[in-house]
Amino acid sequence: MEFFDMKRFIYSCLSWLFILFFPIKRNKIFFMSYYGNQYGCNPKYLSQYIVTHYPDYDIVWAFVHPKIYHNISGIRTVKYLSIRYFYELCTCKVLITNYRMTLFFKKRKGQYYIQTWHSSLRLKMIEKDAEHTLPLNYKEMALKDSLNIDYLISGCAYSTSIFRSSFWYKGNILELGTPRNDLFFSANTDDIKRIKGNLNIQISHKVLLYAPTFRQNNQYNYYDLNYEVLLRILEKNTDSSWKILIRLHPHLLACSNNIVNNSIVQNVTDYDDIQELLLISDILITDYSSLMFDFALTQRPCFLYAPDLDEYIKNERNLYFDIQSLPFPISRNEDELVQAVSSFDLFLYKERLMSFFSKIKTFESGSACKNISEKIQEIIEK
Repeated sequence: MEFFDMKRFIYSCLSWLFILFFPIKRNKIFFMSYYGNQYGCNPKYLSQYIVTHYPDYDIVWAFVHPKIYHNISGIRTVKYLSIRYFYELCTCKVLITNYRMTLFFKKRKGQYYIQTWHSSLRLKMIEKDAEHTLPLNYKEMALKDSLNIDYLISGCAYSTSIFRSSFWYKGNILELGTPRNDLFFSANTDDIKRIKGNLNIQISHKVLLYAPTFRQNNQYNYYDLNYEVLLRILEKNTDSSWKILIRLHPHLLACSNNIVNNSIVQNVTDYDDIQELLLISDILITDYSSLMFDFALTQRPCFLYAPDLDEYIKNERNLYFDIQSLPFPISRNEDELVQAVSSFDLFLYKERLMSFFSKIKTFESGSACKNISEKIQEIIEK
């Protein structure tokens, strides 16, 4: 028997052991984000809301490195794929995650699985719509996972239609907004001071965040920008000091320090919570990342830098939108990007944003955590 099969067999036995001999704990909610690799995204914001407003619930988080997160108020931590992990997972009433559950997960009668996914809207095609790009083992996992889901979270009507076409899912979709985007409606000056303090950024400094997505071909040259010119233009146009941050895709975390080697750029790839980075950013530059749609809620300038657009569509993923139709200025080379930043028209940009929000029929109002938590309360009180 191959090692992977043996591991799957052992984990399956553990799951069945706990399912057979231990009852579901009605008030226990199990959270996980990106397979235990971070405390962030939609699960974090739902968890924080529940800890504050439903203190009687037992909140368990799974982490690959739980010691890092042991001091988070109101939660218990467990090591991902440990024996205790399977006990907590198999005895929770509600499971909440933002990615696919592995084939080790055995959903039992009486459990509810809420899938929050990890974007409010997406540019790149996903799942069934990008089926030809998926490994067979991932597709097997995704198909089984979709059968287990009880509720899927949607941030806009356009997202709902994407889920219907792509997710191998015919169940309930909660059109209540995206928990992680509530931050943009509720944050205050103290939040911004705290986050900038964590990053050693002066509160008076404005922030440019560059957050490109991952390329399968490991072409790192696409991540280079003329930071010196951008910094000079921004400081001249705003009469302010600026800090430039770069956040690479988590897949590149291990090698990010080798890719980001410009002294005027701060590498924040290892910062857990991308929403906090968006919150403190005055400008976002990205390419094909769904972060653009989250950041749009702030109505601050977002620029798309896509020098490999044709190649990306051909070799990586097709897109749900004609990228030229989006409200964000798009540049195909660095000269165009510099020109777009220099001549940016905020009034026209906000008009285009309003038109876009109307087109996608957004559900984002800052109340996603509240509304989803009320649904969870209904589940627990059944």
